[in-house]
Amino acid sequence: MERKDFGSWLEGPPQLSNQEWPGKRMGRPEKGAGSVARIGRRVAAIALDWGIAMLISMFFFNSDPTANMIIFAATQMLFVGVTGHSIGHRVFGMQVQRLDGTAIKPLGGVVRTLLLCLIIPVLFSDSDQRGYHDRVGQTILVRI
Repeated sequence: MERKDFGSWLEGPPQLSNQEWPGKRMGRPEKGAGSVARIGRRVAAIALDWGIAMLISMFFFNSDPTANMIIFAATQMLFVGVTGHSIGHRVFGMQVQRLDGTAIKPLGGVVRTLLLCLIIPVLFSDSDQRGYHDRVGQTILVRI
C-alpha cells in the first residue's frame, strides 16, 4: 500500500497546490518562526558544517577523508542531539524539532545523523520538504 503523502520514489514528492505550503498539513506557518526551513538555508548550513569538519580534519588529521566524515558526524550528533541545531543550523536560523514542536532527544540526533551521512535519505523528500532522515526520526527542520 503506497502512502499518498510520500509519493513514489520514482515520481518524487507530490506537488502542492497554490494554496498550500510545506508544513501546512502539520500546522506549521507559511513563513517566519516555526515554518519549514527551505532548501537554500539547508544547503548553506550543511556546507558550513562540512567546511568546519574539513578545517578540523586539515589541522589535526592531514585532511583525511575518513576523519572529515567522522568529525562531521560527531559534531552533528552532539550539537543536534543536545541543542537541536548544528553550528550551520544556528548560523542560518534553523532548529531540528520533533513533529509536536518539542526538542529532539539525543538518540534522535544520533539516528538522524547516521541517516544524513548516508546521503541518499536526504535526496528524497516529501511535500513538507522532509527527507527520509527526518521522517524516520519523526523530526522537522524549522526556522527559529
